[in-house]
Parts: sequence; C-alpha cells; structure tokens
Amino acid sequence: MLLYKIANMPMGQPGAERGPPCARCHGACTGFLPHSWRKSCGLCQCPWEDHALPTEVEEDHRIGQLLADTRYSGLTARVKGGEGARVYKRNRMIITNPITSRKDPTFLTVTYEWAPTGLNQKLAMRYMELIPKKLQPVAGTEGAQYRRLQLVKQLPAYDYNPQHCKGLRTEGEKAAMEAFVKQYKEDVMGVAEVALPCSTKQDQNSTAEEDGKKDYLCEICQSLLPPDAPAVYADRAGYKKQWHPACFMCCQCREPLVNLIYFWKDNRLWCGRHYCDSERPRCTGCDEMIFSEHFPQYDGKSWHAEHFSCVRCEKSLMDEPFFLDSLLLCGPCSSPGAAH
Repeated sequence: MLLYKIANMPMGQPGAERGPPCARCHGACTGFLPHSWRKSCGLCQCPWEDHALPTEVEEDHRIGQLLADTRYSGLTARVKGGEGARVYKRNRMIITNPITSRKDPTFLTVTYEWAPTGLNQKLAMRYMELIPKKLQPVAGTEGAQYRRLQLVKQLPAYDYNPQHCKGLRTEGEKAAMEAFVKQYKEDVMGVAEVALPCSTKQDQNSTAEEDGKKDYLCEICQSLLPPDAPAVYADRAGYKKQWHPACFMCCQCREPLVNLIYFWKDNRLWCGRHYCDSERPRCTGCDEMIFSEHFPQYDGKSWHAEHFSCVRCEKSLMDEPFFLDSLLLCGPCSSPGAAH
C-alpha cells in the first residue's frame, strides 16, 4: 500500500522520494513531501489527499478490513496468501448501449466504479438516476473522484486501524481505541441495502397483511417514495424507515454516505468521521482521535499534547503564548512580517 508507506515516512528522510504534486496548488507544489505526523504535505501544507488518493486495490483492502469482523463480512472476500486478511468485494457495474447510425453500429460502454449489491441492472441504473449526475461514480469523471475522496474523508483508516495512528503513545491508549472500534462495529456501524419500497424480507414479513397501496415516505424529506423506484434501508434503523438514494446522507456534513456505509446514533445517520467526533475528541494537529487522559483544549479544539505546536516552526506551545485563528501559531510566526 504505497500511499500509506509514503505517508508514514518522516519528513526530510534522506533519499525519500516525493509523491505527486498538489492538485490544489496548481504547480506551486513540486511533489508531496510527507510531514512526520500531520496528514499534510511538508511543502504546501495541503492535505495529503490533494496530492493522491489510494488506488482501487488499496481502497478495497481498507474497507475489507473495516467490515471483516462485522455482521457485514459477507461483503468481503479472503485474500489469497493474506494470512486471514479480507478485501471488499466492490460491486462494479458495466453498461453497454448500442449507438445506431447510418454507418456500422457502435457501442457506448459506461463503467460505474461502485454500485449497490443485490440489484438487477435495471434497478441499479434507476438507483444511479436518482443520484445527482455530478455525483454518479462513472469511471474517469468528477463523480468517481468525489466518491473516492469521500471514502477517505468519511472513513479514514486511522479511525479504525491503530497501525495508522501515530498519536497512540501507550498500550493503554491502543487498547482503548481497539475497544472503541469494536463497540461501534458491534452496535452502530452498518451497510445499507437498496430495494423497492416494502420489498426487503424483513419488511415483507411485517407488512404482509397491510394494504399493498400504502404510501411510503422518505425519512429525510418526507416526500413520497415511488413504488417502482429503489429506496435505501438501514438495518440498524429498522426496516420501516427508508430513504431516497440522494437523501441517504450524514446528519452533520450532509454528504451522501459513501458506499452506503453509515453509523446509526440518536435516530440519525452519521458518516464514520462525524460519529467518531461525537464520541471522542479529535486532534486538530494530526486529525486522529485522542485516547489519552490529558490533552490541551482551546476554543472548542483539542490536540495531543505532543502536537500542540506552531504549524510553521513546529515549536511546542505547551506553557507558551500562542495565537489561534485558523492556524495555531507561536508569537514570532504570527507577526505580519514572519516568513511563511
């Protein structure tokens, strides 16, 4: 998994190869130089995902690990020679449509990098039509890039894999994180299903004697769910609740839940990141959850003690005067004439 090997190398390591240039800096950043603990580039300070996203193989291994020891392990497969490791069985969908013309007929092939499982092609296409076009994960498009970026943002590997957490300093902190992850996998995390309204087995059993013409409403917008259009079901929420595909989103960031992976808390849908934020403090410096007992806090933000430092000169600000606007800065670096 090259990207994580690069991201774990200390900044300035002799002979270290730089990664791809930053897409946000438009040529100003010549290549990703990983910071030793921040999830950013040491040159331009932009997030590492602005330089490169995990490959499809890396992505499937990550999600496979997340789901492997849960009730959703059926969505994963064992990796050959992987010593028990599992990979996500991502459902790709390829649609081939003939293009008629006066000349020889040609074919237009469209590949969706992800599609819901368990649907025939007609319903799967209907599902895609109910998602805004710019968000549809068609290979090589903005929608496919958006899905991959949201996967990194909503389900960062360091929120469920202690091996990716540099902020865990003791065995006790590691054990606390492992217990936290185990708990949310058992009680909160889910993978939604897509089916026609009242077409899941659980819903069929509970409504077999009800009027077949009953109207079903979306939990978010309270608009009618057409009987011939697919709806989204979340087993943690109970099968009487259902959503339009475009309405199945996190209650905090309002982004569609990537790959239909959700967290159910307080009768609301959450993405992985915002569920974790609702349960644990997150370090503003390294973006990892904090499991230590003592840590600095200021203006609603939290840090690991060792990460409470100036973002420019890296000086520790514990017991030192500091300035916090959008960035945490020491006194000299906050002055108007300071070199950036």
